[in-house]
Amino acid sequence: MLPELKIAQLRYFLLVAEHKSFHAAARQAFRTQPAISLAVRELEQKLGQALIEKGGGRVELTPFGAHCLPLFRGLIEHHDRIAREATLLARHEIGQVSIATVPSVASRMLPGPLARFVAEHPNVQVSIQDGTAERVQQLLAQGQVDFAISSLWLEDEQLDFAPIVNDQVGVVCRADHPLAQAGDALHWSQLQGVPMVRNGTSQLLAGTEAECLLEHSRLFVSNMISLIAMLEEGVGISTLPYLAFPLENDKLAFVPLVEPKVERHIGMLTRKGRSLSPAAAALLAFLQVHLATAG
Repeated sequence: MLPELKIAQLRYFLLVAEHKSFHAAARQAFRTQPAISLAVRELEQKLGQALIEKGGGRVELTPFGAHCLPLFRGLIEHHDRIAREATLLARHEIGQVSIATVPSVASRMLPGPLARFVAEHPNVQVSIQDGTAERVQQLLAQGQVDFAISSLWLEDEQLDFAPIVNDQVGVVCRADHPLAQAGDALHWSQLQGVPMVRNGTSQLLAGTEAECLLEHSRLFVSNMISLIAMLEEGVGISTLPYLAFPLENDKLAFVPLVEPKVERHIGMLTRKGRSLSPAAAALLAFLQVHLATAG
């Protein structure tokens, strides 16, 4: 059976070997000389061999002690490196965090808070994957990311959802479209007979009075860039949550849909019963505080 080597005993032996004196080693370690001598003697007993020559005024290593010296030094360096890294991880000063989110959150809500977090934690690496709410939930369920920021695509007893902001759905059309002149609100009946381009968020209308609009739609576009191009060309209108609407696009208009009022709930998704790394937990807590105002 291998002996259990105590780190403190190895350190004391290294000090004795370095200073060639038990007295100097004791002074360096802020211990008494008998305590240092006892620690080295117990280490020798565990190993079954003498590390230091007996007798004489000057400390000399035995051949066995000389052979063990670099081994013990390497072990202590390895121990200290691990202890230092574990401490930094525990303080979330270093680490890697992977998150998944929908594009609207990645572009509209994350940049400011994430820039601040990265500036405050320069040794934490953060990677972001974006996709549809369905894809985001899938990535989290499969354990490919630490946590997610999205709406809850489907109820899942394995996931926890903590809402942050409500994102109202509205009609997106060309700025010169008659619906854009309808004021600050639209009733679903005003959309009847108007060509509708469905997208990944159109399912939010399901179960509402406006669901019939989806049934008469003949065009589905999943990619946001392609959808915007279609709308700019006047192919039809679409519905989008406000955060997904490109504010910088002056060719399009966003008019809130008030009857029915449909909202997408954006929040934090985590896996039940699974702990986050200190860095991931720190980022999640930071974003929970700052994302509400960023939205």
